[in-house]
Amino acid sequence: MKSAHTPATRKTVGEIRIIGGTHRSRRLPVLLAEGLRPSSDRVRETVFNWLQHLWGNDWSDKHVLDAFAGSGALGFEAASRGAGSVILVEKNKTIAAQLTANRDKLAATQCRVLAQDALAALATLGHQKMDLIFLDPPFKQNLLKACLPLVLTSLASDGYVYIESEAALDDACLENLVMVREGKTAQVRFGLYQKAAE
Repeated sequence: MKSAHTPATRKTVGEIRIIGGTHRSRRLPVLLAEGLRPSSDRVRETVFNWLQHLWGNDWSDKHVLDAFAGSGALGFEAASRGAGSVILVEKNKTIAAQLTANRDKLAATQCRVLAQDALAALATLGHQKMDLIFLDPPFKQNLLKACLPLVLTSLASDGYVYIESEAALDDACLENLVMVREGKTAQVRFGLYQKAAE
């Protein structure tokens, strides 16, 4: 964040820590930008415990999409657990470049970074069926409502959608999704969903 004493050209850097898997405890730099809000360690640990309970330890056949990658905390965590492929989508080109640098730092060759808008990416990735899609968009921009119909076309029939939001989602927003698990902290609500049976 900028302060009155921080030059406008200076980039402020934070970090994330990978919770588990091959890269457990690795710390990665994160460029701080408006709206960038990495999922907390506590939330990620909970969500990946849910997923491990569902999938076990072998994620080699799982295809993962982190649609609003930002810090890459969720996507890189999935890669660390052994996901077969991970796509990280980030429209801010400077942040996308940082994601690419972090991917190279981890030698996470199964990760691909797309520097584009999440809605555009979801529209073009519809033919690629994902086992897990992370939706953690910037808050207060009403992006989930626009994303979810596109997500349903990209999701494998037995796949999962993880949603993180600032408030409870209304039923209309979650139409065609069935909640598997949910949780909340003082700041966020988060849940794991599956596509409803047709």
